[in-house]
Amino acid sequence: MKKVSTLVFAAGFLMVAGVGCKNFMGPKTIKKGSNVRMNYTLTVDGKVVDSSSGREPLSFEQGAGQIIPGLEKALEGLKNGDKKQVTVPPEEGYGVIDPKAVQKVPKASFKDMKNLKVGMPVRGQQGNRPIQATVVAIGAKEITLDFNHPLAGKTLNFDVEIVEVGGPS
Repeated sequence: MKKVSTLVFAAGFLMVAGVGCKNFMGPKTIKKGSNVRMNYTLTVDGKVVDSSSGREPLSFEQGAGQIIPGLEKALEGLKNGDKKQVTVPPEEGYGVIDPKAVQKVPKASFKDMKNLKVGMPVRGQQGNRPIQATVVAIGAKEITLDFNHPLAGKTLNFDVEIVEVGGPS
């Protein structure tokens, strides 16, 4: 009888310790260092501007600054399968609009003027750093460019579903 009770005790101890009992400690929650995969849809001003629908879920490390701060903060503590609607103000998303980021550049800076239109994104280099801007106006001698992120000043609305929460990389 002693041998049986010792085996029962040992088996019970292993179960409590989580050995051989998957998720005994409960599902993993998102915390700093977690590797997360999530599906999302981003809506701005009532229009879908980005989505993982039809693609692989977005993968990122929580706390590593790989996604915008407001979304990262809202995901803390979620678990596999959790769904959440998140509203991110400009200050915690792509920032507020900086009027100093709207600048005029000489028309001569643009080699191919034929296809240039207001609203068009343009790319260039500033030293070794790639830059992107949006054409705001085309004048006789100058072109006005907005270097703010296209979603600066916008409230971002996310519908997210957590697909997987893993341990640190």
